[in-house]
Amino acid sequence: MVRVQPLVLPGVYAPQDDTALLAGALAEEPLAPGSDVLDVGTGTGALALQAARRGTRVTAVDVSWRAVFAARLNARRERLPVRVRRGNLFTPVHGRSFDLILSNPPYMPVASAPGCSGPRGPARAWDAGRDGRLLLDRICREAPGLLRPGGVLLLVHSALSDPASTLAFLRASGLKASVTRRRRVPFGPVVRAREDWLRTRGLLSAEEKNEELVVVRAELPR
Repeated sequence: MVRVQPLVLPGVYAPQDDTALLAGALAEEPLAPGSDVLDVGTGTGALALQAARRGTRVTAVDVSWRAVFAARLNARRERLPVRVRRGNLFTPVHGRSFDLILSNPPYMPVASAPGCSGPRGPARAWDAGRDGRLLLDRICREAPGLLRPGGVLLLVHSALSDPASTLAFLRASGLKASVTRRRRVPFGPVVRAREDWLRTRGLLSAEEKNEELVVVRAELPR
């Protein structure tokens, strides 16, 4: 099978350090051929393609039409049967269940303007409210209901958006949850653009020059 770098279309989130960290966790996850996998917030489809190469049945979802087009194009380039649907988080897969759910959602805290209904344009790929949990809380609340017994959620986000809340939320839903991977990376352009505000809020210390990314693994007991 030919493996190529995914095409990144304008306005679509390009695979970065968080994608790579989650890809490493996915590579270590035991997946039987024919397992059902869901990639929520697929972007270019990079993670969906990685799962599909292992013979799984993959559904990928994104709210952005550009991302949907990019993921479909990348799946076609590799001749992989990934089903790509447009929709808000789990809406397109209502009533279905999965062996594995992957998600690299928007998670960056932002000083939202009063009356703002939410991020627009490319910022939808990273801005997630003042605490960074605009979508994380929804994923933690809704994902457990889509997992089969023994199913796993792999979720990546920044330490700036409170991994302890993610763990508490998932454990309260009956999942066994822990942080399985961590990586510190230099500030990217999104963090640098709001660095002063993050320090003012106490989310970054005066000395910090790196952002910590984490992968949370949560399993529904059999």
